[in-house]
Amino acid sequence: MSQVTAIIGLGNPGAEYDATRHNAGFWLVDAIARSAHTELRPEKKFLGLYAKARIGDQDVHLLNPSTFMNRSGAAVAALTQFFKLTPENLLVAHDELDLPPGQARYKTGGGHGGHNGLRDIISALGNQNTFHRVRVGIGHPGEARQVTNYVLGRPGKADQEAIEHALDECQATLPFVLKGEWAKAMNRLHSVK
Repeated sequence: MSQVTAIIGLGNPGAEYDATRHNAGFWLVDAIARSAHTELRPEKKFLGLYAKARIGDQDVHLLNPSTFMNRSGAAVAALTQFFKLTPENLLVAHDELDLPPGQARYKTGGGHGGHNGLRDIISALGNQNTFHRVRVGIGHPGEARQVTNYVLGRPGKADQEAIEHALDECQATLPFVLKGEWAKAMNRLHSVK
């Protein structure tokens, strides 16, 4: 399995979206940058906020696209082309309706599951869906027609704390991910309650 060398967060740009559930992917990449004592800075050629971070003994590209969620693919394609990365080098962090707040799961490949950011990335990568994902649980509002307002809304205090706990656990498993030790990473992350 190819080594992960880039971590991409999904979300929407702008202050009005910063604290919304749909930006859980951004939150993880922001937290990784803080832990690595680096700062995401605007980078036009990658259509987003970019930083190079040292995690353990590996350099990793961090990117939060500054395009809207449903146009995330352009930023991902720009990064992969510039650094000659394959889809298997990517770990994409995104919000996940099908997991409760406080849970996160790794996944490799598969469809977009209705997630517009993933749909656009798969399309921009020439319909290759073999990249890795970290699915950050935000819970589900219960009815499909409520999903848009829900993901673009802010979580309550308890949900926010649960999501932040999951993000901490994601970070704790990154050293395993970067070494390609997916079983160890999954065993730890997937056992978090």
